[in-house]
Amino acid sequence: MSSFKIFDIAGSGMSAQSVRLNTVASNLANADSVSGTPQGVYHARHPVFQALVGGGNDPASAGVSVTGIAESKAAPETRYDPGNPLADAQGYVYAPSVNVVEEMTDMISASRSYQNNVEVLSTTRDLMLATLKLGQ
Repeated sequence: MSSFKIFDIAGSGMSAQSVRLNTVASNLANADSVSGTPQGVYHARHPVFQALVGGGNDPASAGVSVTGIAESKAAPETRYDPGNPLADAQGYVYAPSVNVVEEMTDMISASRSYQNNVEVLSTTRDLMLATLKLGQ
């Protein structure tokens, strides 16, 4: 495998973690939203990753890819709030079952993974530059 493939692999990791950060941000932004029906409530979203293992005839496929975004199947929280304009006939509103603490933990993890991939890129660049200086 070419040393330059390291850039592709780390770049695919950064791209995947960027998607993860965006979905976490969306989940946090909608954590306090409510709906008048259980069907209209926001459902948390989570990216689905797939490892791409290069080998044999196609070493260019090494890295990670996002195969899709999965929606949570968790039941919405029911809150009694008859003063809310979105409340149904019984006075209930429905909120997404988004755990803010879990989402923040996921955000920190995604951010650190992104930073680690940036560090891989930086270290690889420094090593390549040092290799080029050996001939001087």
